[in-house]
Amino acid sequence: MLVQRELLKYLIASAFFFFVGTVHGVIQVIPPVRAWLDSIGSPYGGPGHMIDPLAHAHINVVGGVVLLCMAVTYYLFQAITGKPVYSVRLVNHSFWWTALGITGFYSTLMIFGILEGRALLADDVATMESLKSIYGPLIAVVATGMGIGFWVFFANVFLTVKKVMFPRHDA
Repeated sequence: MLVQRELLKYLIASAFFFFVGTVHGVIQVIPPVRAWLDSIGSPYGGPGHMIDPLAHAHINVVGGVVLLCMAVTYYLFQAITGKPVYSVRLVNHSFWWTALGITGFYSTLMIFGILEGRALLADDVATMESLKSIYGPLIAVVATGMGIGFWVFFANVFLTVKKVMFPRHDA
């Protein structure tokens, strides 16, 4: 069976990401901040959309909800079947890949949203273009990390289902 410590990190990270997301939500509706975000394209386009809604939604939904759902899924599989998950090592890998991917994704959206927003308001097209050349590959890397976490989770779930539903009958 999974030790509770393995799932505790999911719950702590979920609560932390929800906290960051709620603080983010409060800050982005403060009138001067909202006016700045609107001036750079939030929520429909331009650099502002990286901050609101993309960063805000991802930190809440993926960070808060998805990590919680992962922990609940791992826990319920064991509680319902009485059998351990396929791999505790994969439980840890799915957590770290996902949590680090979420952190990188959120940070990248926030940093580049702010930098591009400042360049947009300064009408600095050259800086905006150079930022975009960095942003694209960086967001691809952190999103891939997050995606690896999801796929490791899915693999562990599917392998657990296979082990529970189709146990080997070795003689």
